[in-house]
Amino acid sequence: MSTVPATGAGHAVTTRRSVPWLQLLLPLGFVGLGAFALVDASRIVVPQTAGSVGPRAFPYAVGAVLVLAGLAVVVDVLRGHRGEVEAGEDVDADRSVDWRTVGGMTLAFVLLVVLVEPAGWPVAGTVLFTGTAFALGARPWWRAALIGAVLAVLVHVLFTQYLGLFLPAGPLEGVPGFG
Repeated sequence: MSTVPATGAGHAVTTRRSVPWLQLLLPLGFVGLGAFALVDASRIVVPQTAGSVGPRAFPYAVGAVLVLAGLAVVVDVLRGHRGEVEAGEDVDADRSVDWRTVGGMTLAFVLLVVLVEPAGWPVAGTVLFTGTAFALGARPWWRAALIGAVLAVLVHVLFTQYLGLFLPAGPLEGVPGFG
């Protein structure tokens, strides 16, 4: 509450400031997400063979950072710092949504989901990267497809060979470096 002098009167009037709930939603969401991460991390079973930094360290760190950052923003907003209304930067508010681009990108993602198991990541990833680039205006299509194929194969090799994570290889199963 703040005290503001009344106009034309010799006494002060007490007024209430409204709480900016909409500006508090995101930071409170971060606090909740961080608390969830901390609670969920405490449930991770630590094997006897775990080193000094076990599997709980990273989730604890992420949870703590989320809680602390969220609380810092909550305190900042409650102290009166408000986000400025953005003028839209380089966005033309008079133009409508480019549904063709949105549809093309959505189709590329749906094809990834449908193709990843039967065709494997290299094929599905190529479709995703090519479709997204083409929807965003990349021309000619064959250059986007070539770059998409190189990116998909590179991601597949990095994930499977260097990170030890499984990505389906599809028809490339059995080819050295793919499966």
